Amino acid sequence: MKGALRFDGWIAGVGTASGTRVVVGHWPRSPFGPFSDVMVERPDGERLLLAPTRQTADFVGGVYRFDRVLVTPVAVGTAGAVWNVTARPLSLRFTTGRRGPLGWLLRCVPASLAARPAWVALTDVPARLLPGVRARGSAAGGSREWYGARDLLPVVGASARFGGEDLGALAPVAPPVRFGFGSTPRRPALVRVVTTVVPAPG
Repeated sequence: MKGALRFDGWIAGVGTASGTRVVVGHWPRSPFGPFSDVMVERPDGERLLLAPTRQTADFVGGVYRFDRVLVTPVAVGTAGAVWNVTARPLSLRFTTGRRGPLGWLLRCVPASLAARPAWVALTDVPARLLPGVRARGSAAGGSREWYGARDLLPVVGASARFGGEDLGALAPVAPPVRFGFGSTPRRPALVRVVTTVVPAPG
């Protein structure tokens, strides 16, 4: 599709007992090269973007809605099932569990199929059975966006700190985050996705 920007990577959605919810995007392949970003929604509703460069901050900040945007190094490291994310003022460590039947099914979806709008429209129907979850929609500024899922792993443990504050134990992503047209699943999860963004005309 003309003008479409494609991002291939992972999205993790994690809730904490403090009420802070965190969404991590890890993109080994993107129009901007490999990068990661972090979206944080605090218990008072403040929405914060942590992005590694001004270019990525401007792009993500133009597609989603935030109250504050910080340009800061974002480091994501993996060791088996353990992910470590550092993006001041946030540090996050989470562990994934065994892949369930849906995850195995999604792994069968080729990347070329997952990126097609018709396929995403089909998967958007069951996705809407999960509160807040959407596979396609209109983003901020009139952009269009869709997510093609290719894997799903549960997040079974997490620890996080924000500005030195312990955010407490792993909890559901509730209420749903409000960065864009949809949220991550309520149950903390790591999703392999092909994300396509068509910027607004002009």
